[in-house]
Amino acid sequence: MDVGELLNYQPDRGAKRPRGEDGGAAGGDDNSRGGKQHEMKETEEPTGDRKMILEKLMDQDGEEPEAEPVDESSVKKMILTFEKRSYKNQELRIKFPDNPEKFMESELDLNDIIQEMHVIATMPDLYHLLVELNAVHSLLGLLSHENTDVAIAVVDLLQELTDIDTLHESEEGAEVLIDALLEGQVVALLVQNMERLDEQVKEEADGIYNTLAITENMAEFRPGLCTEAAQQGLMQWLLKRIKAKMPFDANKLYCSEILAILLQNNDTTRELLGEMDGIDVLLQQLSVFKRHNPNTAEEQEMMENLFDALCSCLMLSSNRDRFLKGEGLQLMNLMLREKKMSRTSALKVLDHAMIGPEGADNCHKFVDVLGLRTIFPLFMKTPKKMKKTGTSEKEHEEHICSVIASMLRNLKSQQRTRLLNKFTENDCEKVDRLMELYFKYMEAVQQADKRIEGEKHEMVRRGEILDDSMEDEFYLRRLDAGLFVLQLLCYIMVEIEINGELKHLQQRVHQILNIRGGSVKVVRHIMREYAESIGDGKSDEFKEAERKRIMDLADNF
Repeated sequence: MDVGELLNYQPDRGAKRPRGEDGGAAGGDDNSRGGKQHEMKETEEPTGDRKMILEKLMDQDGEEPEAEPVDESSVKKMILTFEKRSYKNQELRIKFPDNPEKFMESELDLNDIIQEMHVIATMPDLYHLLVELNAVHSLLGLLSHENTDVAIAVVDLLQELTDIDTLHESEEGAEVLIDALLEGQVVALLVQNMERLDEQVKEEADGIYNTLAITENMAEFRPGLCTEAAQQGLMQWLLKRIKAKMPFDANKLYCSEILAILLQNNDTTRELLGEMDGIDVLLQQLSVFKRHNPNTAEEQEMMENLFDALCSCLMLSSNRDRFLKGEGLQLMNLMLREKKMSRTSALKVLDHAMIGPEGADNCHKFVDVLGLRTIFPLFMKTPKKMKKTGTSEKEHEEHICSVIASMLRNLKSQQRTRLLNKFTENDCEKVDRLMELYFKYMEAVQQADKRIEGEKHEMVRRGEILDDSMEDEFYLRRLDAGLFVLQLLCYIMVEIEINGELKHLQQRVHQILNIRGGSVKVVRHIMREYAESIGDGKSDEFKEAERKRIMDLADNF
């Protein structure tokens, strides 16, 4: 259909004409349309208006190929037009605040130029023009525009400008843009805008989704801004949105994802979440999955994000107290018993809550809430249904061994006795399982060591230098192959060994070692290697004391 034909086609608003009658340019329409309408069309044809429209369409058609390249001058022109339209709209809104008809056209013009500016996202090396010509400042100002449609249009534009792939195309342009956005308190303005949006309206719900995308893009490009973003109201808004009594949707999933990102390797944001009662919010949201599995894959992803956020928070000792007071241990213990999808992640949370000297209170409380009855069946037999949750057998066994090792390290008096007595039950079956896992992981590590030794010989043969970074990489590969689990198993062995009252436990350990060709020297060597690798202590004094304690245990084995 050519342009003339397009202009001539004027279907009646009331009754649609079948598509099959759309043959001619001007004729053949008498039967389908009223005579009056056809008569009007006849009189309209020669008028100047119609000619102008036709010429304009023809011009646009001709200009299209030329409009494709975006250069510095066209971007400058576009930004200048945007500034003019923004100023005009602001002026008319102030002049006629109660008469929307007066400023509505300027608002539509403003919206149009914002849409046109999306083309700048294809040229990140020209982002500096947005900053130099003050467009970033003007765009940020429009985030609080009275018309939420305009604010959402700006959000859409910023989301495209900050797309992570685009940012990496021009590091220089990206740096300039992100600096300008942060200087203009972009996160605070985005949060204020989200506060007034109604998610019942699809466009506004999409606006919130795109706002979260902006924060994710910026956090990925510059991880250091997570603290600033959290402090500018984003953390508070995310917690409020996560606990809102609304049906599960894409926005709730995205909120859980952004929350987990903010908490990664960041004690400041972890502390902030704790102060905002965020641990309680996370526990409340996760309690839903105590007796019910997530309904969809997306809901399962949200559950995992919330568990990840909780694990991250528990890296901070003050949050462990909040977790304890919020009855987090009881919830995790119930999840382990219920055998739902949440069980695997609940075990990971327990590991984070009980590890290190800061986990002592949680270890004692776990024994008090009868956690030993829950944890040891999982130690004795690795569940088969873990593939659904994407957890490997090794991960499960690592968390179980870590929890038991933490309890052996932290428990005192009566609770410690209750733990050690578990190893004596049913003719020391738990010691048998411990040794079974020891030989399983010993074999896996030995195979990894053979492969690594072969690679080292090959590198030496080629004349390559084995520097510290290569040695670190090889050590990480050994850990990944199962060395860390093996270290935990050896730690449990030497801990139950030093308890003089339970000599039959020691005898059972040595008996199985001898029968299966194991060696006390190998266990000591693994423990010394474990002691040397301790590096997550809060201070040098703690690290040194912990190393000495583990070395003493190894020497007494």
